[in-house]
Amino acid sequence: MRGPSGLKWWLLAGGLAVVVASTVALSQSRSPTRASGEAAVDASLRVVDHRYRPLAGREPVDLAAAYRGDVLLIVNTASKCGFTPQFEALEAMHARYSSRGFAVLGFPSGDFREQEFEDEQAIQEFCTLTYGVKFPMFEKVHVIGDAATPLYRQLAAATGQAPRWNFHKYLVGRDGRVLAQWGSRTAPDDPQIVAAIDRALAAPRPGAR
Repeated sequence: MRGPSGLKWWLLAGGLAVVVASTVALSQSRSPTRASGEAAVDASLRVVDHRYRPLAGREPVDLAAAYRGDVLLIVNTASKCGFTPQFEALEAMHARYSSRGFAVLGFPSGDFREQEFEDEQAIQEFCTLTYGVKFPMFEKVHVIGDAATPLYRQLAAATGQAPRWNFHKYLVGRDGRVLAQWGSRTAPDDPQIVAAIDRALAAPRPGAR
């Protein structure tokens, strides 16, 4: 039969064992798991490490090479949407900041109620003739669901937010990593977006001394 001191030691040891076991179980439950066959997306990779054709063009553009060290605002656009007039503010922003190493990159998509033309030439003519768009526009892509293009899968993984509608905006810093995202209702020239762009542009280019 255990004495009082022996009983205390036994209870203390047993309690510690329970605590250790509970801690291990909790840490295992928090460990990330991946379903069999699920594609792994590394959100830490630079989102500019992709190649896309210019709108109505043929030869893909290496985004990492073309926009090395630039600050980017990546937007999924649509020609027949209530937010389509944002093209005007996006173009003004591109013109305002381009000399400082900034670019708006547009990716047309018909994922939301098919509010984009099927033909890329028609998209290009609409954007140019209606809103005077000169900022880079790229091939029509899917931005949500299983068919989402790799760039948008990565943007969603990095921010935890895929586009919910047309004209969703992602800000990418000079190092090629995502800094912020805003929904369709936030105008391109909203003060919070302008402030975030100014901060991103103030950062030195990678490798600069």
